[in-house]
Amino acid sequence: MPDRRLTRGFGPPAQAVAVAALGVVIVWTLYLARDVLLLIYVSGLLAIGFGPIVQAIEHQQVVPVGQRLPRWLAILVVYLLIVGTLIVVGFLVIPPLVTQARALWTALPELIDQGQALLIRYGLLDHRITLEEALRRAPATGDAVGTVAMAATGVVSGVFALLTVLILTFYLLIESDSLFRGFARLFPRPDRPRVQEAAEEISVKVSAWLSGQLFLAGVIGASSAVGLYALGVPYFYVLALVAALGEIVPVVGPILAAIPAVAVGFSVSPQTGLFVLIFVLVQQQVENHFLVPKVMARQVGVSAVTVIIALLIGGSVLGILGAVLAVPSAAILQVVIQELLDERDRLDERKTRVS
Repeated sequence: MPDRRLTRGFGPPAQAVAVAALGVVIVWTLYLARDVLLLIYVSGLLAIGFGPIVQAIEHQQVVPVGQRLPRWLAILVVYLLIVGTLIVVGFLVIPPLVTQARALWTALPELIDQGQALLIRYGLLDHRITLEEALRRAPATGDAVGTVAMAATGVVSGVFALLTVLILTFYLLIESDSLFRGFARLFPRPDRPRVQEAAEEISVKVSAWLSGQLFLAGVIGASSAVGLYALGVPYFYVLALVAALGEIVPVVGPILAAIPAVAVGFSVSPQTGLFVLIFVLVQQQVENHFLVPKVMARQVGVSAVTVIIALLIGGSVLGILGAVLAVPSAAILQVVIQELLDERDRLDERKTRVS
């Protein structure tokens, strides 16, 4: 039995102050570790998304290796499939991509000159701007060595973050069963089947989001390549790849990815540039009002209104990365909120029966 003399001075006000101080310390610690927590969250999303694929490979019956493959081998197969797909796509795309990128770099001064001539013709520019003048007008960015060092540091940090996410995702997939059992023990035993169902639904939604993003990027990249080739735009391989990568970043990505295509189109002729602009606008309208809502509604089960709100909030909080993570985060919250509402309805029904 604790000595009352030791706890006599800790009344409700002192306990409230202690709890508040502990809360401040926890919040401040989380703030300091926000970058690490973000990496953990991204790894968790990838682990949740790859979970159904890993389980399907783990329980495959094509290769007779016993009852099931080891979990680590199934995860390794997923990683090898991703790397193999990237290599195949690279062999198909990189040779013409490099050729067109070199041609674009060689023709870039001429394209800039043609663009300036077009702007001067329509009175949007009063004289040709040389490279020296452009550098002189550019805002000062400080020491060049410091800028290069910061860029190099950013690249190294990005590579380290990518490796961390891949390794952490691997171990989260390896230990997913034990981690979930430990998480489920936080809930009363009668509620654990519902927790299991909610977790499975979240896994399906996040996995569907991953496949949906890849599908949208492929559709936009392929349609851009076909459309730009039909319009006679050079370097369409490079521009289509930029469009596919831009599709990964919601809202802002497709707009930024369209700028190079429109610029190259206008460098060919005003008519070609206008047709490219119309093509891009039509493509984005179809994407925003048909492809994305249909794919996300069918794959993830998230309404268009929820997607838009999630993108706005995610973009304002974490920028581009927040916009990328907005839809799967909204899907997870949707499952959790729906489960809480169902539980409230069940409690109301029990109270009604009792009364």
